[in-house]
Amino acid sequence: MLRTLLLLPLLALAACDPPAGPAERAGQSLDRAAQSLRDTVDPPSGPAERAGRALDRATQ
Repeated sequence: MLRTLLLLPLLALAACDPPAGPAERAGQSLDRAAQSLRDTVDPPSGPAERAGRALDRATQ
């Protein structure tokens, strides 16, 4: 029982993602720029597609 109580905080910390480094942030910035360029060239055709793209951006 005591061992379980001691391991739970360690497991919670191990499940966290490390902060993004500079290369990952730069890649995310390029991804966002490419997506906005795509939206400019080929805008979403309807409300469902717009909502889907907004959901994609929110979950990335």
